[in-house]
Amino acid sequence: MSVASAKKIEEISRAANPKLAIFAAVGDLNAVEVLSDLVLIGTYIRPEKNERGILLPIEHLREDEFQGKAGLVLKTGPLAYAEWEDEAARGLNAQVGTWVVCAVKDGWPVQINGTPCRLVPYDKIRLRVADPNIIY
Repeated sequence: MSVASAKKIEEISRAANPKLAIFAAVGDLNAVEVLSDLVLIGTYIRPEKNERGILLPIEHLREDEFQGKAGLVLKTGPLAYAEWEDEAARGLNAQVGTWVVCAVKDGWPVQINGTPCRLVPYDKIRLRVADPNIIY
């Protein structure tokens, strides 16, 4: 694991609102142009404290960078839609700010400003979820 991501992982895991924490950690994406049908997803990091109040070791949280299946849509490429979608539904599976789920193997891991992210082809997104905590 890159040392750069360790600080961001800790920040995200301690945040009251993980969505805002991921957006803040990745920073301004105006200089990032996502191409083709790709979707840039900020990797979801579990809360440092679980629902029972037990603090998870940072090593467990760092595993989310490599094994996490849920993430936040940060930016999409111009072709991030499926041909089977009608005009009204085009790209709805990958709207910015949406929690999505994909297989780890389907994403290309990258770090943006030290924040763990993945580039995933649009058609490899498998679920939209309201709460990423339900996914393991």
